[in-house]
Amino acid sequence: MAFTVLVVDDNRMMRGMVSRAVGMSGLSIGKVLEAGDGQQALVAMRAEWVDLVLLDINMPVMDGEEFLSQVRADPVLRTTMVIVVSTESSQPRITRLKLMGAGFIHKPFRPEQLVAAVNDLMAGKSGGAP
Repeated sequence: MAFTVLVVDDNRMMRGMVSRAVGMSGLSIGKVLEAGDGQQALVAMRAEWVDLVLLDINMPVMDGEEFLSQVRADPVLRTTMVIVVSTESSQPRITRLKLMGAGFIHKPFRPEQLVAAVNDLMAGKSGGAP
């Protein structure tokens, strides 16, 4: 199965770096989409099926935590795999995100960390239930 991946980050260069890491990960990737904030990401997810979201936290318009809350509240989107890719260091915030069923990796990351996070989510080891 080839994944459709949505990279959500307000920094265009960072989106490009994350997209390149996805390509080097060895995961079966069919398509990589990009969005500059949570609101754009929701529009993209409602227009096209997305298997995996790689999500920054600190963004304008709609931050990653609000985006994740809206995804989990949506009956169609709620089971989408989400991995937070962030420099966030607040352990309480990271714990909240994991309790919402998201994986978490710190920027910068190596492609093998992405693969491990995806495998953990697929095995139900995100740290919480969606």
